[in-house]
Amino acid sequence: MPDRPEIVCICGSLRFADAMSAANRELTLAGAIVVAPGVFPHAEDHAVAESITDEQKAALGALHLRKIDLADRVLVVNPGGYVGESTSREIAYARAAGKPISFTDPV
Repeated sequence: MPDRPEIVCICGSLRFADAMSAANRELTLAGAIVVAPGVFPHAEDHAVAESITDEQKAALGALHLRKIDLADRVLVVNPGGYVGESTSREIAYARAAGKPISFTDPV
Protein backbone atom coordinates (compact mmCIF):
# COMPACT_ATOMS: atom_id res chain seq x y z
CA MET A 1 0.00 0.00 0.00
CA PRO A 2 1.39 3.48 -0.83
CA ASP A 3 2.32 5.92 1.93
CA ARG A 4 -0.77 7.96 1.16
CA PRO A 5 -3.82 6.05 -0.01
CA GLU A 6 -5.85 7.45 -2.89
CA ILE A 7 -8.88 9.49 -1.82
CA VAL A 8 -12.01 8.81 -3.88
CA CYS A 9 -15.23 10.80 -3.66
CA ILE A 10 -18.37 8.90 -4.59
CA CYS A 11 -21.09 10.92 -6.31
CA GLY A 12 -24.48 9.88 -7.65
CA SER A 13 -28.18 9.97 -7.08
CA LEU A 14 -29.05 9.17 -3.48
CA ARG A 15 -31.63 6.70 -4.75
CA PHE A 16 -28.65 4.43 -5.51
CA ALA A 17 -27.61 4.10 -1.86
CA ASP A 18 -27.03 0.34 -2.16
CA ALA A 19 -24.80 0.74 -5.23
CA MET A 20 -22.87 3.54 -3.52
CA SER A 21 -22.38 1.38 -0.45
CA ALA A 22 -21.08 -1.46 -2.62
CA ALA A 23 -18.66 0.91 -4.41
CA ASN A 24 -17.52 2.28 -1.04
CA ARG A 25 -16.84 -1.23 0.25
CA GLU A 26 -14.95 -2.24 -2.91
CA LEU A 27 -12.78 0.88 -2.91
CA THR A 28 -12.10 0.64 0.83
CA LEU A 29 -11.05 -3.01 0.55
CA ALA A 30 -8.74 -1.97 -2.30
CA GLY A 31 -7.01 0.47 0.08
CA ALA A 32 -8.64 3.78 -0.86
CA ILE A 33 -9.96 6.41 1.49
CA VAL A 34 -13.58 6.96 0.47
CA VAL A 35 -15.65 10.08 1.01
CA ALA A 36 -19.30 9.77 0.12
CA PRO A 37 -22.73 11.10 1.01
CA GLY A 38 -23.51 10.48 4.65
CA VAL A 39 -27.29 10.92 4.47
CA PHE A 40 -29.51 8.94 2.11
CA PRO A 41 -33.04 10.35 2.42
CA HIS A 42 -34.40 8.07 -0.34
CA ALA A 43 -33.22 4.97 1.50
CA GLU A 44 -34.17 6.05 5.00
CA ASP A 45 -37.49 5.98 6.80
CA HIS A 46 -40.00 8.26 5.07
CA ALA A 47 -40.49 10.34 8.24
CA VAL A 48 -36.74 10.87 8.56
CA ALA A 49 -36.46 11.93 4.92
CA GLU A 50 -39.25 14.47 5.37
CA SER A 51 -37.55 15.90 8.48
CA ILE A 52 -34.53 17.09 6.47
CA THR A 53 -35.06 20.79 5.81
CA ASP A 54 -34.27 22.66 2.61
CA GLU A 55 -31.47 24.42 4.48
CA GLN A 56 -30.00 21.09 5.53
CA LYS A 57 -30.23 19.80 1.95
CA ALA A 58 -28.36 22.88 0.73
CA ALA A 59 -25.74 22.45 3.45
CA LEU A 60 -25.30 18.77 2.55
CA GLY A 61 -24.82 19.75 -1.12
CA ALA A 62 -22.14 22.29 -0.18
CA LEU A 63 -20.47 19.76 2.12
CA HIS A 64 -20.30 17.25 -0.72
CA LEU A 65 -18.46 19.80 -2.88
CA ARG A 66 -15.87 20.08 -0.09
CA LYS A 67 -15.54 16.29 -0.20
CA ILE A 68 -14.77 16.57 -3.92
CA ASP A 69 -12.10 19.15 -3.02
CA LEU A 70 -10.44 16.58 -0.73
CA ALA A 71 -10.52 13.78 -3.30
CA ASP A 72 -7.86 12.70 -5.77
CA ARG A 73 -10.62 11.51 -8.09
CA VAL A 74 -14.38 11.14 -8.35
CA LEU A 75 -16.38 7.98 -8.99
CA VAL A 76 -19.92 8.58 -10.24
CA VAL A 77 -22.26 5.73 -9.35
CA ASN A 78 -24.80 5.84 -12.17
CA PRO A 79 -26.68 2.56 -12.70
CA GLY A 80 -28.23 2.47 -16.14
CA GLY A 81 -26.32 5.63 -17.06
CA TYR A 82 -28.58 7.85 -14.93
CA VAL A 83 -27.09 11.20 -13.90
CA GLY A 84 -29.48 13.65 -12.23
CA GLU A 85 -29.32 17.39 -11.78
CA SER A 86 -27.36 17.42 -8.51
CA THR A 87 -24.87 14.85 -9.78
CA SER A 88 -24.43 16.84 -13.01
CA ARG A 89 -23.58 19.87 -10.88
CA GLU A 90 -21.05 17.83 -8.90
CA ILE A 91 -19.47 16.51 -12.10
CA ALA A 92 -19.14 20.06 -13.45
CA TYR A 93 -17.57 21.16 -10.15
CA ALA A 94 -15.10 18.25 -10.21
CA ARG A 95 -14.16 18.95 -13.84
CA ALA A 96 -13.58 22.63 -13.06
CA ALA A 97 -11.32 21.53 -10.19
CA GLY A 98 -9.37 19.24 -12.53
CA LYS A 99 -10.40 16.02 -10.79
CA PRO A 100 -10.36 12.80 -12.82
CA ILE A 101 -13.88 11.38 -13.10
CA SER A 102 -14.98 7.83 -13.81
CA PHE A 103 -18.44 6.27 -14.03
CA THR A 104 -19.76 2.88 -13.01
CA ASP A 105 -21.97 2.73 -16.12
CA PRO A 106 -21.71 4.39 -19.55
CA VAL A 107 -23.36 7.81 -19.63
